[in-house]
Amino acid sequence: MPVAEYMALCLFDPTHGYYTTHDPFGARGDFITAPEVSQMFGELIGLWVSAVWKQMGAPENVRLIELGPGRGTMMQDALRAVKIVPAFRAAVVVHLVEASPLLQAQQEKALDDAGVPVFWHAALAEVPKGPAIVLANEFFDALPVNQAIKTDRGWHERRIQIDSTDQLAFTIAHEPMPFFQTLLPPDLHAPRVGAIFEWRADTEAIDLGRRVADGRGAALVIDYGHTQTGLGETLQAVGQHAYADPLTLPGSLDLTAHVDFQSLARAVEAMGTIGFGPIEQSLFLRRLGIEQRAAALKATANSTAIDQALTRLIGQSRTAMGELFKVAAFAHPSVGVPPGFEI
Repeated sequence: MPVAEYMALCLFDPTHGYYTTHDPFGARGDFITAPEVSQMFGELIGLWVSAVWKQMGAPENVRLIELGPGRGTMMQDALRAVKIVPAFRAAVVVHLVEASPLLQAQQEKALDDAGVPVFWHAALAEVPKGPAIVLANEFFDALPVNQAIKTDRGWHERRIQIDSTDQLAFTIAHEPMPFFQTLLPPDLHAPRVGAIFEWRADTEAIDLGRRVADGRGAALVIDYGHTQTGLGETLQAVGQHAYADPLTLPGSLDLTAHVDFQSLARAVEAMGTIGFGPIEQSLFLRRLGIEQRAAALKATANSTAIDQALTRLIGQSRTAMGELFKVAAFAHPSVGVPPGFEI
C-alpha cells in the first residue's frame, strides 16, 4: 500500500489507530508538545489571539478554532491568559477539531470550567461560518505523507509490503509515476538515484485557507519542518520518548513527517489569504515576550523549572524546540500583520 495509506491507518483507524487508542502526551506518553512544557506557551498564544481579534475589528462573536488540540492544555492556558481582555472573552466561542475520543475526553475535562462555550467537531468544515481565528500546533506533521523515490527508470511511488519473512518492508511501485518530474520545483529536477520526495495532499491546507478568508480572520501554524520544498525522507516514529522504526508495531507508535511550509503556504494563500513567515519558534516567542513572562513567573515559582522550560521552548540545541519548530501565520488582507511577524 502507499506510505500515506499506511500512515493514515496506523494513526486514525477507528479500532486500532494510534490516536483513537492512545493518550500520547506528557511524561507517561510518547512525546511532549510545547503546551505541555510550560504554561507560558499557551498564555502567549492566548494574548496573540486577543490581539488578532482586535485587528479584525473586535467582532462580537468570533470562533476560536484549534486543530488537533491534544489534551486541551494550550486552549486552557490561552483562555486563562485572556481574562485580562474581558471583551474578547465575552465574544469568543471555542471550536475544537478532534478525531480521537480519548483526547476529546481529556479536553472536556481540561475546559470544564473554561467560562466560554466549547464545541467539538470531527472536521474543520463542520465549524459554523463566521469570524474565525484558527490555531494548529503540531497538527500538520501528523497528516499522512506520500513518498516517491528516484530510480534510473524515473520516479516511483514508495509503498509498504509484507516481505518473505512476514515483516513490513518498503518497496516501490513497478511502473514509474507519469509526469511526476513536472510536479517538482525546478531546482529539484536533477536528483540522484535513491532520492526521496515527500508531499501531502492539500486538502487540510485549502480548508484552512478558505476558513481564514471566509471568516476575515487569521490562522497560526506551529510545527516542525522546513521552510523550502526539498528532497529527503522525514517519516519517523516515536514511542516512549524515543525514535523507533516506523514499520514496527503499527498503531502503537506515533508517526509524523516534517511539514513543508513552502507547500503549505502555497495552498493556504491560494484561497485568498496573506502568509507571514515561517520564522523560528524561538524568534516568535521572544517577540511575544516569553522572556519577560518567565521573569515574572520566577518571582512566585520554581526558578530552575521555569528556566528549563524556557530553554526547551526557545533553545537552539538539538533537543530544544526553538530552531526546529517554525511558526507561520495567515490572515485576511483586512487584518494586517499579525503580532510576532513585524519586520
